[in-house]
Amino acid sequence: MVVEKGRGATLNGESRRFNMPERIADGDWLDTLEEVDGLPPRRRTQVTVEQPRTIISRNASPDIAFSQSINAYRGCEHGCIYCFARPTHAYHDLSPGIDFETRLFAKPNAAQLLKVELSRKSYHVAPLAIGTNTDPYQPIEKDWRITRQCLEILWECRHPVYITTKSDRVLRDIDLLAGMARHDLVSVMISVTSLDPAVARTLEPRAPHPLRRLDAIRRLSEAGVPVVASISPIIPAITDHEIESLIAHVAAAGAREVSYIPVRLPHEVAPLFRAWLEAHYPDRAGKVMGIIRELRGGRDNDPDFGSRMRGKGVWADLIRARFLKARQRAGLGGRRLMLRTDLFRPPQGDQLRLF
Repeated sequence: MVVEKGRGATLNGESRRFNMPERIADGDWLDTLEEVDGLPPRRRTQVTVEQPRTIISRNASPDIAFSQSINAYRGCEHGCIYCFARPTHAYHDLSPGIDFETRLFAKPNAAQLLKVELSRKSYHVAPLAIGTNTDPYQPIEKDWRITRQCLEILWECRHPVYITTKSDRVLRDIDLLAGMARHDLVSVMISVTSLDPAVARTLEPRAPHPLRRLDAIRRLSEAGVPVVASISPIIPAITDHEIESLIAHVAAAGAREVSYIPVRLPHEVAPLFRAWLEAHYPDRAGKVMGIIRELRGGRDNDPDFGSRMRGKGVWADLIRARFLKARQRAGLGGRRLMLRTDLFRPPQGDQLRLF
């Protein structure tokens, strides 16, 4: 098996859940491809412009703390092998494997659409979540700046927002975030899955180094921006031994709270994760999957509300007990920050701003 440097998935198999056409009818010629042409060149990231008609997505899931969200991008260059958003690439007849990491979609009209939707008389104010599907601060945000444009609209309207990221690129918007924080309009969740650079490099190959994420927690906290740290996903026999250390480090960096979710493997994520284990941890692949199946009621994945976020059985109870004890020891676990909705003011038209 060839592991492509800088990418998380080891496979780019096709998904037929959404009628993906067969791209190669006769693959006999592939038998001699490597011998004749050598290994293929490293893939470059491609970005396709998407022009959606709306930008706010809504959900009624009982185990999710927000009801509406924005995603500026589809796909994510960070390449986290466990990402539960990978299967969404199958909607585009693309692979949840390498395609998800290399064939991205950007929505440059997101801020304009957001402004239109916030202007509607029927709009009901509730905190918006950014980064719930793919990371809003993945590398392409440096040039596209779509996340920042959306934040500018939300700050102008005094609209509350939750941000989830595993990137220190969030610091580029610290000017906006600090202003919003003074009015209880923002909370940032930063994910730190492992403190071991070797683990992080294979688990999340293009995400920033764990120490950079801890520094982002520290700098945001010093600027008055409330930060929640996520140690998700907890992967048995890969990262679970770090629970106590992770919580101690994020607390020392200034996080106000910490959360976790055991690894989830929906749809195409499960075979991708199995292949990743065989490539990077063949000595314990069976053990890892065995524990995951115990956590998930004998399956690779448990899609049921509630239990999908915490798991079931002895392993789930053990992880929960360790998490709660470490959180208490670190002085975390206070009341959840509630963002204000009473300051909202609909966007003004360009003409009105002249007066």
